[in-house]
Amino acid sequence: MSSSSIIPRRAALLGLFALAGCGFAPVHGGASAARGRFDFDTSDTVAGFRMRAQLERRLGAPQAPQYLLEVRQTAPRRPAAIRSSGVTVRYNLIGTATWRLRDVASGRVIDTGEVEGFTSYSGTGSTVATQSAETDAAARLSVTLADMIVTRMLVLLQDAPS
Repeated sequence: MSSSSIIPRRAALLGLFALAGCGFAPVHGGASAARGRFDFDTSDTVAGFRMRAQLERRLGAPQAPQYLLEVRQTAPRRPAAIRSSGVTVRYNLIGTATWRLRDVASGRVIDTGEVEGFTSYSGTGSTVATQSAETDAAARLSVTLADMIVTRMLVLLQDAPS
């Protein structure tokens, strides 16, 4: 073992000890504390269903909810690549999810916010292939937006008084 490989290893170990000593804790480590504490109100649409499914996957199904998370999302389709003939061959779905977190007991709004994301899909195949690609892209977008919201919820829980 050369001395040059020992130095980075020592630096990495010292860095880990420093992080442990400062009280560093990853935000996603607190996800188990959030499980079952949220109820969800999403749109009665396919996108809303996908959003709710991902929120439940990450935050757990409501058991004894303390919070109500209301989410509404939009995802307009926009052309992203157009051939010189005028045919669109690629589309973007630009998604926005607006959320509001309420305390179940009091009904008080704790926080509100908005997250944005996008995904793309190809429109060069058959009609069925393009529709399938759009459906898949919408599902990916719902998961992405839900994950962004979950990250915010975990930060809020860490900052909230116990």
